Amino acid sequence: MTFGERLRQLMAERGISQRRLAKLVPCNDGYLSKLARNLQVPSAEMAAQLDEALDAGGQLAALRTPPAVGRRVTVHGKYADEVAVTASGIGHHGPVAPELVGYFRQQLPGHYRADMWLGPHMLIPTVNAQTRLIQQLLRTADTPVRRGLLEMGVAYAALLGWLHQDAADLDQSEHWRTAALDMAHRHGDPELVGYALANKAMHAVDLRDGAAVIDYAHAALADEGRLSPKVRVLALVYLAHGYGYSGDRDAVDRVLDRAESLVDRVDDAHPWGNACRRTPRYMDIQRATAYGRAGAHADAVRLWDEILVDQPADYRRDTGVFRARQAAALAAAPDPEPEKVVEIAEGAADACTQTGSERLRGELAALPTHASAWAHSPHGRELVEIIASVT
Repeated sequence: MTFGERLRQLMAERGISQRRLAKLVPCNDGYLSKLARNLQVPSAEMAAQLDEALDAGGQLAALRTPPAVGRRVTVHGKYADEVAVTASGIGHHGPVAPELVGYFRQQLPGHYRADMWLGPHMLIPTVNAQTRLIQQLLRTADTPVRRGLLEMGVAYAALLGWLHQDAADLDQSEHWRTAALDMAHRHGDPELVGYALANKAMHAVDLRDGAAVIDYAHAALADEGRLSPKVRVLALVYLAHGYGYSGDRDAVDRVLDRAESLVDRVDDAHPWGNACRRTPRYMDIQRATAYGRAGAHADAVRLWDEILVDQPADYRRDTGVFRARQAAALAAAPDPEPEKVVEIAEGAADACTQTGSERLRGELAALPTHASAWAHSPHGRELVEIIASVT
């Protein structure tokens, strides 16, 4: 475990926000944010002060020097641990046991759950190693086993693409989304191809490329009659976000109404792509987000107020993202509420520090642009300070 990871854990365990901890030590908010993200090494004195403020019994001081193993250092576009494994020549030899497909299938739901708690940075090395192992096993597996591994390869590569997207590494995200699509085509199942294309649409959402989102979503739905309700829901949701970027509110509603009619028919036959079943009020969340993108801020605010009443406490990262979107809609609404925006942004900033989610950081960084009408007010200046503490 790194210094930053333990610092975030201790803050969460003690219920201390980043801003409050910065005042206790005392130190600069932005500096503390860098420590929590392992972007800077604290001095011995600072580590001791944080230990004392968090009653950590010397744990942070012991972690002050970043460990050499497991860090996300890149070498020519690859993780250093990947380069080391490749160079070592270690690989699988001999027949591939069919039971390995079941092993990867059983592991997948646990990765989704861990993502909710740990965020992307701690999970990427594990999922990356398993995805590369699947790719390696594909070379020697016989046809029946290879088909099972290809399905798992699509699921793991898509998850890895998502984790990199959440970590704001869009180049790696694109690489793994493309790998997922390639394995889906190798398998030949329209269901897997549709799922992989929907994941490409998800990647285009973060690029804010509305045209690409629409194109990938339409491609995913090209063989809609052969797709499960789950894949159709995912593709329709991203299609709605594409229309949101183009400002077409009517199309957003039309497409999301289609998706909403399918949600109750989604089953868990596949262990992948279950956000539409796992996330409370999934369709309302997608509609509120698409409304914000389409500029329908007042309607987005109304929905976010309803959604965020009962979000689970253990959905820290996702709830933080939703609150940042709620704050953006409030800030840009015809009748903005600056005081409420600041309050929401502060809570979302704490979630950002605890989870290390770059996606949440990006949502927060965009907030001041929505608050331009009152940027020079006291609340506007306080908002800028909050955002600066995590960016």
